[in-house]
Amino acid sequence: MSDIISTVLGFESACVELSVPKPSYIAAMLEKEKENNVLRRVEKRGFQDNMHLYLAGDHPQLTTARITDDDCMVLYKTLEANMYVRSIDLRYNVITDKGAAILGNLLEVNKFIEEINIMCNDFGAPGAVAIAHALHTNTGLKVLRLNGNKIGNKGGMAFAQALQINMTLESLDIGDADLTIECLIALATVLRENRTLKALNVNRPLLWTVQEEPTDHFTRMIKVNKGLRELHMQKFTMRDFGACRFAENLIHNHTLTYLNLNCNRITRDGTKELAKVLKLNTGLKVLDLGYNRLEDDGAIYLAEAIGTYNTTLECLNIVYNNIGPKGLCAIADALSLNSALTSLYIWGNHFDDSVCQAFSTHLHSERLKAGDTDIQSYVVDGKVYLCLTGPGMRPHYYYAPIFGDDVPEWQIRGKQIPRADHKVPIVNRENEL
Repeated sequence: MSDIISTVLGFESACVELSVPKPSYIAAMLEKEKENNVLRRVEKRGFQDNMHLYLAGDHPQLTTARITDDDCMVLYKTLEANMYVRSIDLRYNVITDKGAAILGNLLEVNKFIEEINIMCNDFGAPGAVAIAHALHTNTGLKVLRLNGNKIGNKGGMAFAQALQINMTLESLDIGDADLTIECLIALATVLRENRTLKALNVNRPLLWTVQEEPTDHFTRMIKVNKGLRELHMQKFTMRDFGACRFAENLIHNHTLTYLNLNCNRITRDGTKELAKVLKLNTGLKVLDLGYNRLEDDGAIYLAEAIGTYNTTLECLNIVYNNIGPKGLCAIADALSLNSALTSLYIWGNHFDDSVCQAFSTHLHSERLKAGDTDIQSYVVDGKVYLCLTGPGMRPHYYYAPIFGDDVPEWQIRGKQIPRADHKVPIVNRENEL
């Protein structure tokens, strides 16, 4: 099955074979793809050679149904020999361990699916183990997102084992999944040798220690790993010791481009060491330090690195860091000396007139463009103020709109609901008076 027509026929045959009614959501999305292909033919844009199957359950404007374990069996029968569907979005549904095991079986037999998103469903360690086991033989999957499913230590260990064997997976998201110290250390150890994984999300593990052992293992891995490009370590209770260990080992790494240390406990001392890394112009292009404790001194250290040495950093996030006017003005001054930094997020700190005026100048000169920052300036009674605008970094990670100009390419657009016509009849009562 290599086109939408054969995919629809396969879906109908699967429902007949399983003796179940057609799942309305799957049928509607396949029909929408069929209509899009007809439209492309009318507009002479040619046929699509692959399809993104959107079945997310977080948009009631598209459907009120949620994908269940039984629907996963229909998907398995439909896609086991399918070459047309290359990515599947199943987030925010009600898939349990049974459904996850079916999806694992699908990944074992289908070598053409390149991306699958199962974040925020209802499966745990057994379902994660089934999916991880499929990675031992799968050679097609490149992106896997399981964020928000409580796979725990057993699930995390299963993925650590899979990464020893699988040489095609490029992005793994197991953040907010109740990972523990054991599986975090296992993942860091495996990634010393793995060269194919380019992005890893291990946000919000369940840690019972304050000694930062997992952070230390990840920093040692960073020193020798030559494949990882993106690393997310939010909510690791990381302190200055962890930040210093990162700084010591990032000096030796020139492949990591995105480091997310959001929502930790890094203060000015840890920031000072990270600023030293920025001065050396490593491969780092995105640094997320939001929701830490940088304050003015930490911001000044970053400003010094940005304004005088760094020519590679493109995006910096320092929201909600208790930074005052002194630190923010230092960042604004650094922007005048640095042309590489194009994205900056600073909301949640302390603004005064000098800060508003400094960043207003950058906004009006388009040194900071509207889509690359979280602030916008406005004037009231001749006085300049800053306001919050935009969703910040990674705007479509959890949710994407289905209307307007901010709809990503992979998101299915919804139909505009016509407004009700509430016309009030005008009655002339002059003759009644």
